[in-house]
Amino acid sequence: MSADGSSIRFSDHTLDKATKAKVTLENYYSNLVTQYGERKQRLAKLEAQLKDESLTESQRQEKRLQHAQKETEFLRLKRLRLGVEDFEALKVIGRGAFGEVRLVQKKDTGHVYAMKVLRKADMLEKEQVAHVRAERDVLVEADHQWVVKMYYSFQDPVNLYLIMEFLPGGDMMTLLMKKDTLSEECTQFYISETALAIDSIHKLGFIHRDIKPDNLLLDARGHLKLSDFGLCTGLKKSHRTDFYRDLSQAKPSDFIGTCASPMDSKRRAESWKRNRRALAYSTVGTPDYIAPEVFLQTGYGPACDWWSLGVIMYEMLMGYPPFCSDNPQDTYRKVMNWRETLIFPPEIPISEEAKDTIVKFCCEADRRLGSQRGLDDLKSVSFFRGVDWEHIRERPAAIPVDVRSIDDTSNFDEFPDVSLEIPSAPIPQGSEIAKDWVFINYTFKRFEVRNLE
Repeated sequence: MSADGSSIRFSDHTLDKATKAKVTLENYYSNLVTQYGERKQRLAKLEAQLKDESLTESQRQEKRLQHAQKETEFLRLKRLRLGVEDFEALKVIGRGAFGEVRLVQKKDTGHVYAMKVLRKADMLEKEQVAHVRAERDVLVEADHQWVVKMYYSFQDPVNLYLIMEFLPGGDMMTLLMKKDTLSEECTQFYISETALAIDSIHKLGFIHRDIKPDNLLLDARGHLKLSDFGLCTGLKKSHRTDFYRDLSQAKPSDFIGTCASPMDSKRRAESWKRNRRALAYSTVGTPDYIAPEVFLQTGYGPACDWWSLGVIMYEMLMGYPPFCSDNPQDTYRKVMNWRETLIFPPEIPISEEAKDTIVKFCCEADRRLGSQRGLDDLKSVSFFRGVDWEHIRERPAAIPVDVRSIDDTSNFDEFPDVSLEIPSAPIPQGSEIAKDWVFINYTFKRFEVRNLE
C-alpha cells in the first residue's frame, strides 16, 4: 500500500525476479542442510565398516584419514564450474525429441561418458520441465547397479546436460532388431534382470511409466541397466505431470504408424521392425507398452511397469508387441480391450509357462504379477525357475556383447545428419532467458565420481 492509500502494482519482470530470488535462497539453504546430512551419512557408513574386528587401530586411522581427504577433494570438485568446454565430443549415439546423446571424453582425465543434451527452450515450450526434473532426481537417488549412473549434471543458458556412464552394449531395441526373436532361456534372463531393475526403483518410491526396449541399456558384459527417466513419477510435486492423455482423443499424426493389421505373424514382425526405429525417435513415441489404467487417468500405481514388462516379454518371443497396429487409435483400442486382443498365434510356438507368465503380467492391475509383493511374486512363477536372483549380474549374460574399446560405438545407430558439435551458445548480452529460474538446483556432482577424478 502506498502513502496515498492506493495499492502498489509490481511489473511481471519484478515478480519474476522476486520468484527467482525466493527459489534461489530456498535451494541454497536446502542444499546446505542436504549436504551436511549426506556427509554425516558417509561418515556413519565408514564407522560401521571400521567395526570389522580384523582391522588394527592404525588401519582404522588410515581409513579415516583417506575418507577425510576424499571429503576435502569433493568440496573442491563441487566448487569447480563444469561446462561443455570440459568435454570433447567423440560421436552422436542417440537422438530424441528434445535433444541428443553424445559420447564425450572429459579433457582433464580422459574418462569417457554419455552426455545427454536437452534444449531448455523445447523443455519449456513442450512443458517437459517436470519430466527433466524427475529424471535428474531419480538418477541422483538411484545409485545402484540396475540404473545407469549419473556423474554430473549442469546447465548453460541454452541447454541442460546429464553426464552419465557410457554403456557400450547398445539397447534392447537394437538387439531385438538384430535377433528377430529370442529363445525362452534368453528371454528369462533379460526379463529377470529388467524385473530386478523395476523393483529397485519402486523401492525408492518411483514409478518409471516408460519401460520399453529402447530404455533397457546393455553394459560391456551384456547386463541390463534402466535408463530414460523422463516420464518417471515420484513423490515430489516437481514430478507431477499430465503427459499421458486419453489416446482415444489423439490424432493419427500424433504418432508414427507401427504395423499394419490384420496380418500374419511373419508380416506383422517385418512391418514392426521396418517402422520401429523411426518410432523410437518420434516426438511422442509409442503407446504399445503403456498399461490400460494409465490411459484411463483414474489413478495408477507401480503395477503399470509390470504390465510393460509383460509386453516386452511377448515381443522378445514373438518378434513384435501384442497390441501393435497401423495407427495409435487401434493400438489404444487393443490395449483397452486386452482380454480379447492378447492372443498367441499358433505359428510361433512358445511354452505354456511363457504364455501363462505374459498373461499374469498383462491383466488387471490389482492381480498383476509384481503388484502385490514385487519381485517375490515372480520368484514363485515356474517360468523363472532356476533364476539366481541374488547373483544374476555376476554370471555371464545370455548374449555376450562384443566391445573392443572403452569408446566402441558399434552397437549404436549412426546419426550422420546430427552435428557432432554440441549445440550451445554464449550468454545473451543484456538479457536473461525467460523463466530460466525453473531450472535452478539442476547442478549435481556425485561423491564417488571415478574416485573424484
